[in-house]
Amino acid sequence: MTLDSESVLDVRGCDWVPLRAIGDERGWLVSLESGGNVPFVVQRVYYIFGTQADIRRGLHAHWDLEQLVICVSGSCRFVVDDGARRQEVRLDDPALGLHVRGVVWREMYDFSPDCVLMVLASQHYDESDYIRDYPSFMAAVKGAEA
Repeated sequence: MTLDSESVLDVRGCDWVPLRAIGDERGWLVSLESGGNVPFVVQRVYYIFGTQADIRRGLHAHWDLEQLVICVSGSCRFVVDDGARRQEVRLDDPALGLHVRGVVWREMYDFSPDCVLMVLASQHYDESDYIRDYPSFMAAVKGAEA
């Protein structure tokens, strides 16, 4: 199923965060504030760019990390999967963030040539927080339900 940024997310741990864009004929500005429109304290920011359209990125879940994902330029497709429901959304609005928290599998692909995908994260990089293969992710989800 493909949804766009106007669609309701039906995956546990995922929701849209509208970001107020202020602008006029000079251009636009979006301000991001921890505890304000960013629903966690930001510990790390990174961005992905220059990715080929046929490359898939992500392909992992996290145990504890919260992320706010914003496509600040161009577009890409983003898959979220909670082990019971899987949805695909198109990120193409710099004034809309995708909030992902909990054990949610994520994949990004179909990057436009001008895509810049910015991610705000609730923790510093920690390799032990990653679930890097889908069978392990599904086992973790099933284990949490037991």
